[in-house]
Amino acid sequence: MSQKRILITGAAGFLGSHLCDRFVKEGYYVIGMDNLITGHISNIEHLMPLKNFEFYHHDVSNFVNVPGKLDYILHFASPASPIDYLKIPIQTLKVGSLGTHNLLGLAMAKKARMLIASTSEVYGDPLVHPQTEEYYGNVNPVGPRGVYDEAKRFQEAMTMAYHTYHGLETRIARIFNTYGPRMRLNDGRVLPAFIGQALRGENLTIFGDGSQTRSFCYVDDQVEGIYRLLLSDHAYPVNIGNPDEITISQFAEEIIALTGTNQKVIYTDLPQDDPMQRQPDISKAKDILGWQPKVSRTEGLKITYDYFRSLPKEQLYKKEHKSFENYQR
Repeated sequence: MSQKRILITGAAGFLGSHLCDRFVKEGYYVIGMDNLITGHISNIEHLMPLKNFEFYHHDVSNFVNVPGKLDYILHFASPASPIDYLKIPIQTLKVGSLGTHNLLGLAMAKKARMLIASTSEVYGDPLVHPQTEEYYGNVNPVGPRGVYDEAKRFQEAMTMAYHTYHGLETRIARIFNTYGPRMRLNDGRVLPAFIGQALRGENLTIFGDGSQTRSFCYVDDQVEGIYRLLLSDHAYPVNIGNPDEITISQFAEEIIALTGTNQKVIYTDLPQDDPMQRQPDISKAKDILGWQPKVSRTEGLKITYDYFRSLPKEQLYKKEHKSFENYQR
């Protein structure tokens, strides 16, 4: 049987690079693609010498061509943190619309199955808790988060249109908060923000009163869920995340305990449209994929903290964007 070939866009990003690792390990020929706006080549440089990996430096918002056959496409090319999509809103909308369209066309031409990385942000600031795949969401399309939320909602709609109209094999992963090694330390998401503040000896900043909740899934669990979804027969959205919900205030205390620091927690204004609750209902993932998270937050945070602590000191003090408004995603 010939070797399976898979294209992974956003390959140099946090999740994309871990997916490259997984599919290389599974024996696939992996073609990574990234424009390196938010990804970093260091995340995949260990794969470069391998015979079953190659890399294309390319923006999928432009026409995409990959020589040879393709069996699968994973579309993970998108800014995913607030610091990115507030800084590059047009590119965020383009990769969710034009990029998705280009890759769906490539999937049609190659007769490949395509999985898109959607997000829990399609639910907006949810009025239903926990969030099921049947919930349509509560999203402000013209608010500051709208460029990301609506890009992903459009991406889902276009992907489903190709499935229903053209009969293309598609999969939709709705990804909830995921963490682990290779996250950018100062990308604005709550976990690296807290750890970075702790490592610098700064007070931990909470936006709002800290009662808002998040649910954190370790990257290895997330990759396993995506892998199973790609190889499943289910074409409709599936939540992939950890339902172990925690308030931001509780999470800050966990980070202080983990890092052994004595920082104070300070509170500031809650940003516009910041979700108050975030918890996946993973019933479908359990029933259809036989999947649920295995790595505890205690275990995953320890691995992630050790990774951040090992980074060069200059990365600890690097600011991603001076005008960034923090959103605790």
